[in-house]
Amino acid sequence: MRLPRSLTSRLVITTVVLVAVTSVLIGTVTALAMRSYLYSRLDDQVMKSFDLGRPPGGDIGPGPDLGAQLRTVTGLYPEEGPAQAFVVTTRDDNRGVKRSVSTTVTEQLDKVPTDGALHTVNLTALGDYRVIARDVTGGKIVTGLPTTEVHDILSSLIWLEVLLGLLGVVAAGGAGTLVVRRQLRPLNDVAQTAHAVAVLPLDSGDIGVTERVPERLTDERTEVGQVGAALNTLLEHVEVSLTARHRSEQQVRQFVADASHELRTPLATIHGYAELSRRTPDDPAALASALTKVETETDRMSTLVDDLLLLARLDSGRPLDRVEVDVTRLLLESVGDARVLAPGHRWQLRLPEEPVTVTGDEQRLHQVVTNLLSNARHHTPPGTTVTVSAEPSDSGITITVHDDGPGLPPGLADHVFERFTRGDSSRTRASGGAGLGLSLVAAIVQAHAGSTSVRSEPGDTTFTVTLPA
Repeated sequence: MRLPRSLTSRLVITTVVLVAVTSVLIGTVTALAMRSYLYSRLDDQVMKSFDLGRPPGGDIGPGPDLGAQLRTVTGLYPEEGPAQAFVVTTRDDNRGVKRSVSTTVTEQLDKVPTDGALHTVNLTALGDYRVIARDVTGGKIVTGLPTTEVHDILSSLIWLEVLLGLLGVVAAGGAGTLVVRRQLRPLNDVAQTAHAVAVLPLDSGDIGVTERVPERLTDERTEVGQVGAALNTLLEHVEVSLTARHRSEQQVRQFVADASHELRTPLATIHGYAELSRRTPDDPAALASALTKVETETDRMSTLVDDLLLLARLDSGRPLDRVEVDVTRLLLESVGDARVLAPGHRWQLRLPEEPVTVTGDEQRLHQVVTNLLSNARHHTPPGTTVTVSAEPSDSGITITVHDDGPGLPPGLADHVFERFTRGDSSRTRASGGAGLGLSLVAAIVQAHAGSTSVRSEPGDTTFTVTLPA
């Protein structure tokens, strides 16, 4: 037999079966105990009836005393003379009388052993009796009482137990259904929350999974509360993951759009000057100017493509070189180059007495420092003091680039490491930057398991790079 799939039905059926089994066990034990008790009383009455049917001298008497219990049967079996058996009955005036029983009953009573024990025998036309036989002076006496009353009481008890058991099973089924449904109602609420989330379109777009299991159903001290709390944790994880996916998709779209825009400008310039050179083949000066411009835009486009390719490689998780890098020498060379490129700035370098080293990709780390110094050079006016420092610690090293320039525009600090982020809103800049410098810094440092941060206000801007040892 297959159980229903519904948890409610299974719990109710289990409860009903337990009540039924318990009722059967209790009924069986009660019936057996009652049977033992009733037969014990009957045996006591049989012993009393034997004493009433035996004369004081212990000899074979005339038969049972009429004071004996109704339907008492007594058999007298003298050593000499015919055997007699009587049963006590009543007349119409309710007076007890002795009535002789049939020869068959007399013979059946004679077969009872005289061991002093009580025996159950079936007497023809009289039914089952509990009898006792003992030897007395001059013969044998057999006395017994019917078991009909005991059987009737046991039968009534069994039927009553069956009736009460059925009523108990029905009551357990009804009450169990009500209680189980009430107890499982919170689980249904949790399931409804899950169903509500299941119908949401999660394949695309900005998804906000706001459905949550009510707080009253998240008490982890209960089984339903554990399920509710686990579902809420799962929904929060799904929401965070979907938000991150949507943000990533938006970044990819924006990245493609910005990259296309940045590449379109030099391509358009190259196309224009190529057409100009075709129209003026006889003008050496115009042709030279066009080729120079084409070369400049080609270099700019190559730099942009190289940066995009590096970002793509870093995003794909390609491993970097892992060698010991002398950060002290790297900073000295980078600051020296910056002094040549921007003599109008004041460049300061603060390094510890001992050389600072770190394990990583020397070329990429050099690009990190170069981009930070280039950012300070391009976005601060001449006369600005730029201080580069390195501080070792047990967990790694910290490289900072501080300047006392005008600082970042309001609201830009939170997005300064994002791709194609620039301080001005225009697409064309005199410096030719595409807004990838600081995003490369963040990507390279992240590939080295490090972190980047910025703190900026007018007159005090600090970019910080932390690299693990």
